[in-house]
Amino acid sequence: MNKKSDVLDSIVALCKRRGFVFAGSEIYGGFAGTYDFGPYGVELRRNVVDTWTSTMKDHENIALLDSSIFTASRVWEASGHTTGFSDPLVVCNSCHSKQRADHLLEAIGIKADEKMTETQINEIFDANRERLKCPVCGEKKFGLVRAKNLLATSTLGKFEEDDQDVYLRGETAQGIYINYKNILDTGFYSIPFGIAQVGKAFRNEISPRQFLFRKREFEQMEMQYFIHPREALRVYEEWRTERMAYYQKLGVNKDKLHWKRHDNLVFYAKDAWDIQYEFPFGTEELEGIHYRGDYDLTQHQKFSGVDLSAYDEETKTKYIPHVIETSVGVDRTMLMLLCEAYHEDEMNGEKRIVLRFAPNMAPVKVAVFPLLRNKPELINKAREIYMSLRKVYGSSKVKFDDNGNIGKRYRRQDEIGTPFCVTIDFETIEEGKGVTIRDRDSGQQERVSEADLIDFLQRKIES
Repeated sequence: MNKKSDVLDSIVALCKRRGFVFAGSEIYGGFAGTYDFGPYGVELRRNVVDTWTSTMKDHENIALLDSSIFTASRVWEASGHTTGFSDPLVVCNSCHSKQRADHLLEAIGIKADEKMTETQINEIFDANRERLKCPVCGEKKFGLVRAKNLLATSTLGKFEEDDQDVYLRGETAQGIYINYKNILDTGFYSIPFGIAQVGKAFRNEISPRQFLFRKREFEQMEMQYFIHPREALRVYEEWRTERMAYYQKLGVNKDKLHWKRHDNLVFYAKDAWDIQYEFPFGTEELEGIHYRGDYDLTQHQKFSGVDLSAYDEETKTKYIPHVIETSVGVDRTMLMLLCEAYHEDEMNGEKRIVLRFAPNMAPVKVAVFPLLRNKPELINKAREIYMSLRKVYGSSKVKFDDNGNIGKRYRRQDEIGTPFCVTIDFETIEEGKGVTIRDRDSGQQERVSEADLIDFLQRKIES
């Protein structure tokens, strides 16, 4: 295995070579902080989203939502994003590159508080200038630190004179808050209940980095749970337990997952914990589980003028529900799964790269091979079995491969993480002795009758 510092580079190279992830606008020299998902990246992403959505739908009192990317500007004023959602930017006076001031401070062991004002972070930056180096040119010449708002902007309108400035959403949560009353008013849900959403979000990141970890365009999976304040702390702990257990469904080593409590809470939060994962570049945030109090609905009630309170039958009084949030990125989850699955080993005296995805998360479940590519009887039988498996798993989850010798085919499937390869040989068609199934991780091969093939695979994939 490569040393940790090289693992991410190896994963990035594999992702491009095998069609998981490509750099955005690559033929034009790339566009930082953006990535395009290839065939297997699309399938891995779909598995991530489907698993998360299915987990949320297991709860009878969680509704699904798909809110608009564009919203009224007042939404972001109410949420505080237009005034308090910024990164500290500093320019190197030598090479003129733009850097995150907090990242430069982190590099010398100083953690900048997210709530610091522009003046406060400038004071810390000035006190440590002699220790700070530009990561591009190595010089120590910096300008003043400036707060850069992270909301991405656009314009909408028919003509230039009546265009209006709008924001692309910085998070999906606000779309949930402004639809909370709509869903409550349908009559199918009552407090406590949750609203779950998967959707794109956009951030004007100064220094996107670490592959899929920090992007300018990304996808979130968020659930906001609305509850009476007297029940909130107990239910908050239940959600913490459930969200940590969720990662076992993805096949993640629990020893690489850790809890980290926020040292400095934002003024409205009651409690906040992050689930962190041991990425090759360090232990970093994967998912946030936060108890946000009544701040969000209170703000939107104030700015919109719409009553967002609920009625307490027990006390015969109105109250603003408190909110428990679970928020995790699709992209970070994919990166975690790629890091978790990536292995370099030897099999039969030959070095190989293999993605050891849990079978339920693997982009391709089964590959079907004819032993030889120039024997029509083998190809026809392999095609027949291939088509039968497509009916079970779907067209994108099963691959037919007759390109090159069988060893090369195994290596290709290992690199995209296919857990099982089914080979059709002469014993299959002449003696009815079934097919050979090869296990990705162990390399062991097992003979299974054609009649038992689907049941055998189902047991393996679902175990």
